[in-house]
Amino acid sequence: MNPKKLPWWKTAVIYEIYCKSFYDSNGDGIGDLPGVLEKLPVLRDLGIDAVWFTPVYPSPQVDNGYDVSDYQDIDPAYGTLEDFRRVLGAAHALGIRVIMDQVLNHSSDEHFWFRESRKSKDNPYRNYYIWQPPKEGGGEPNNWGGYFREGNGSAWQYDELTGEYYLHQYSVKMPDLNWEYRPLRLELYRMLRWWLDMGVDGFRLDIFTRFKKPAGFPDTKKAPDLLLDRNGFIVDKSMCTNVPGIHELLHEMHEEVFGRYPSCMTVGEGAGVTAENAYDYIHPDRREIDTVYHFELAGRSKPSMTAADYRRVQRKWEKRMEEGCWESQHFSNHDSARQVSSYGDDGTYRVPSAKTLAALNILAPGTVFLYQGEEIGMVNVSFDRIEDYNDRYTVGDYASMIRNGKSPKEALAYLAPRSRDNARTPYQWDGTKNAGFTSGKPWLKVNPRYPEINLAKDRQDPDGIFAFYRELIRLRCTHPALLCGDLAFCDGEHPCVIAFVRTYGNDRILVLANLSGNEVPMAEVQTHLPADTAWKSLLSNLPGIPEDPSGIRTIAPWECAVYESAGSIDS
Repeated sequence: MNPKKLPWWKTAVIYEIYCKSFYDSNGDGIGDLPGVLEKLPVLRDLGIDAVWFTPVYPSPQVDNGYDVSDYQDIDPAYGTLEDFRRVLGAAHALGIRVIMDQVLNHSSDEHFWFRESRKSKDNPYRNYYIWQPPKEGGGEPNNWGGYFREGNGSAWQYDELTGEYYLHQYSVKMPDLNWEYRPLRLELYRMLRWWLDMGVDGFRLDIFTRFKKPAGFPDTKKAPDLLLDRNGFIVDKSMCTNVPGIHELLHEMHEEVFGRYPSCMTVGEGAGVTAENAYDYIHPDRREIDTVYHFELAGRSKPSMTAADYRRVQRKWEKRMEEGCWESQHFSNHDSARQVSSYGDDGTYRVPSAKTLAALNILAPGTVFLYQGEEIGMVNVSFDRIEDYNDRYTVGDYASMIRNGKSPKEALAYLAPRSRDNARTPYQWDGTKNAGFTSGKPWLKVNPRYPEINLAKDRQDPDGIFAFYRELIRLRCTHPALLCGDLAFCDGEHPCVIAFVRTYGNDRILVLANLSGNEVPMAEVQTHLPADTAWKSLLSNLPGIPEDPSGIRTIAPWECAVYESAGSIDS
């Protein structure tokens, strides 16, 4: 595998922009595209290769843009289509590619298609959505529960005008699209080509594993979610995931769209995709999508990540890589908590743990995804009132927990570390009011730790988190071993310490990391380094790194060190 011949996206570091919380240029409290345009040089300085925009299309904002009312325009809160074209051109001029989020499982109920669909059973757009009559005796077609737990908890909403129910896996205002209907699919394919013709470089496909629904819409037999109201509706995350027939749909989309644009990249949000079943989705011979954004290490509900977790997942995906698949790396995104709070230490060791997590993400195999704010070590936020939260999951779960007997204090304590709002608080640019995000009232409260944690302050420190991210990205770009090298662990399965070597020809990189707040004697680690290699230090998140790993006596809390091969010991 020659790194110079790899498609651009395989060697890329992709930075996710949650536009609503990135930078507000006009003082209305909402981040916007002109704000992104102003800050692109900062991202270029960081060294990233591409940006991924979460949805910026027109939307009622029931779910912060993931309820799209027009797939071919820009929401006025973010700017105009011309603003987007300016961002696209400026990004390309800086060598930054642009990926757009596409939400193709559902739309907003305010989309033209749905407004037409609900008018009558014989409307031309009726089959763009999933309509079902009441079951015998009346009531919802089945016992599927909606993820946002609205109303009585059902995933079905009755429409009095036509006397039928429509399916909504998420909000009642986000009806599912009917992928069984070919005219709808062709309309979606035309829309995707329109964006690619404009110059967009690829797509992130939201919950792509749920396009296909089970034939006949049978009841689910899974055990009820205890947070759901006790009314018989069951939240079963497998009910519409990886359903037989999904691969045929994805292959058709590839042939109609992605395969016609050689430089287009696609990454699927892989709910339900693991290393075990990824081959069928992402192997090039399948002609479906390029890679998958899986959740085997990162997810809203994971309270921690152990060294054993990291090794287990990386080893599984390394096997897929050997078969010709390509994996992705990430520890956080707009749907998760902050990685420093979840997997690091957001108190005493915030800075070193942020750097260690960065190294374990950026120096691992595959395409790297970074989420805005992680490059300065942003942390979780805990609001005192449910009214301060915006996340639909948090609000819905809170109401359900209260109905099931939990106190407000108990419910908030449980939900705070899991809320998606942890990642959605406004970017902390500096120590001025509202963290420099806006001159107005921010749409979501700013994390109160912004005077301590902000970009301006971090960049004043040559040993800051931003500088460390930049150096990691530079190393990744200059070492073939980090772009396409093999991965081998050499840490003796230590419970806290991770050590691995990336190898490509004579290029070898050693990464050594303490994933804990405890000092670890090196003698306990039992590292098994290649015996024929001499090492020299490249980078460390703490001062005083020995020039050779054999000189390490103890590994400090959250210490991370990177070494490169200095040649053969026998030479």
